[in-house]
Amino acid sequence: MKAIEIHNLNVKINGKGILHNITLSLDEGRFLGIVGPNGGGKTTLLRAVTGLIKPASGNILVFGRQPQEVLRSGSIFGYLPQLSKVSPDFPVRVIDVVMMGRYGRVGMLRWPGEQDRQKSLEYLSVMGMEELKNMPFGELSGGQQQRASIARALAGEPKILILDEPNTGIDVIGQEDFYHLLKGLQKRFNITILMASHDIGAITSYVDEIACLNNTFHYQGTPVGALNESVLTDLYGKNVDLLMHTDICEKCERLRRL
Repeated sequence: MKAIEIHNLNVKINGKGILHNITLSLDEGRFLGIVGPNGGGKTTLLRAVTGLIKPASGNILVFGRQPQEVLRSGSIFGYLPQLSKVSPDFPVRVIDVVMMGRYGRVGMLRWPGEQDRQKSLEYLSVMGMEELKNMPFGELSGGQQQRASIARALAGEPKILILDEPNTGIDVIGQEDFYHLLKGLQKRFNITILMASHDIGAITSYVDEIACLNNTFHYQGTPVGALNESVLTDLYGKNVDLLMHTDICEKCERLRRL
């Protein structure tokens, strides 16, 4: 089944064109990386898919329904924004943060019950965080906050997990662990994942498909195809020389051998 279908999408914000002629088809259970420079429209695309932004023209379907209709249902999307370090004085426990993910199912005017708490603990356990359930969220490390935030996103039992540059502020080793974690979640729950990132070199070993976005798609397809110099030039322009470093070249060669 198609999780997401986008046809000739155009989005304007304050009269300025942000996305132009976007077309995409993504099967359920696939992991899509959306890569491109800062300001290229990645966050706008994610917000359009989730129904938070109305297109100027074109059409989006999420499991065959309009995004606004899906958004009201509260049980399709799990969302993880860019990571920002929370103050140690933030007065909420880890378990309370994760239980916030249940509101889409129980309703904003209802308090989560014991069943919701058990579900939240289940996903904390999946993330290896159950022992920290009563710790103040603000006292967690950046990586721990990230894992707790994923548990919150999963607590609503979504069909689609949306991640907007979730590895911001995480060191390289932490990023690799994070991508392994996402791949495991994809396989375990058959969840569809959309992840936006500016770092094309880091995610190509983990996603099933990649879309290169800078106001419009410059490439869609297998990850190895995105590591082409002409694609990178179209995507990043004069900054492409900064990207064609040893790390990307090694990833490209490794992917070609798969």
